Amino acid sequence: MSAAKIKKGDSVVIRAGKDKGRTGTVLQVMPKDDKVVVGGINIATRHRKPSQQNPQGGLDRFEAPMHISNVAVADKDGKPTRVRFETKDGKKVRVAAKSGEAIDG
Repeated sequence: MSAAKIKKGDSVVIRAGKDKGRTGTVLQVMPKDDKVVVGGINIATRHRKPSQQNPQGGLDRFEAPMHISNVAVADKDGKPTRVRFETKDGKKVRVAAKSGEAIDG
């Protein structure tokens, strides 16, 4: 298991799929499955039958998980960048490869 290059709360750019080019914020990271959930991105629809909990039934829309390789951390200019780790003041810090700036985690 490698260190987390993408964390909850990061601003990310979608690099592949139907939402390619859009940006969003990471809501959840699933490291065991190598998946992330991004707010407002990769919306899936489920047709729900009426049940006791939901007597109306209808369409259920939600953010589906997507593979972590399809997202990249957004740099300060909003463009995708890779992430590397550096040691600053004895602490391991995530750094944007393009600009060299530390990413606020």
